[in-house]
Amino acid sequence: MILGLRLADLPPVGLRVSHADVEAIELLPVTKSNGEVVWQQLEQAVHTTGVPREIVSDHGSDLRVGIRTFCEAHPECCSIYDITHKAANVLKHTLEHDEAWQRFTSLAAQSKSQIQQTAIAYLRAPKQQSKARYMNVKPLVTWGWKLLTKLDQGAAESILPLERPQVEQKLGWIRTFRESLEEWYALMQLIDTTEQVVRDEGIHHKMTTVLQQRLDELEGTESERTRKVKHELMTFVQKEATKAKPDERLLGSSEVIESVFGKLKRLEQDQTNSGFTVLILSVAAMVSTTTTDVIHQAMERVSTKMVLNWCRNTFGKSVQAKRKEAFAGIEKPGTKTGFS
Repeated sequence: MILGLRLADLPPVGLRVSHADVEAIELLPVTKSNGEVVWQQLEQAVHTTGVPREIVSDHGSDLRVGIRTFCEAHPECCSIYDITHKAANVLKHTLEHDEAWQRFTSLAAQSKSQIQQTAIAYLRAPKQQSKARYMNVKPLVTWGWKLLTKLDQGAAESILPLERPQVEQKLGWIRTFRESLEEWYALMQLIDTTEQVVRDEGIHHKMTTVLQQRLDELEGTESERTRKVKHELMTFVQKEATKAKPDERLLGSSEVIESVFGKLKRLEQDQTNSGFTVLILSVAAMVSTTTTDVIHQAMERVSTKMVLNWCRNTFGKSVQAKRKEAFAGIEKPGTKTGFS
């Protein structure tokens, strides 16, 4: 999926790109994706929009290779690394070999399973993601920090006296991570602030000054690791800023496309477990201005037959359709076998 907007229509500083700001340029379901496929898709999109000024992506291996090939052929276009994915990558390199972090996440998962059916289930840790886990560190760190604060306050009045022994038994281990939590919380502040500045400001020549000032204003634990992360984030933003022309402001985040996919998954519900369905066409509607006039024109210009043909020729059969076809005509076992 390729979403686009004109640079002239980029929301002013402080406002972020929304679904209403973008439009669907291409929707191209594929059975596999690599650099060659991505490059060809981008070249195809040029026939609709012309050569873009920038392409923002999460730098997945297929996207990175395809976009690089495209930019080499079209030097007027630059590639921007989405700030959220870049920050998650910085965080991954910082924490993936941190023994304290590994123990913390393991104990958080264990304690969650131990208390989720008990009276203190309201204190359980948030669900940890199996994928993109370093994009979801903040909820876990925040939980640990809040729990530690609550225990420091003498279990607080919100924890009933009868529950306190169980809280200490199942969650008292959090105290051993006090120094680590302070550092991790400081890292989250650096990440959050950088993401916020890039999302609100965009990419431009003066943004490094803004970011430097905002990061310098942060209070909290300062360590060799936090200084290193701060330097890495600043270096990245400085490099991206050089891609903008004088007095030009570029987009620095692809959060809008992540949001669109999130909404699509909510529409798909359980069907996402088996792959996308023809509901993928709803993406175009999500980012369209659906006035009465637009809907009227769409119903006049696009017939049901056209939609079905597109689905058949472009999308093919869904996993659910193939499953239904494969098991067609097979009757349920009789009740004598115990099935009904």
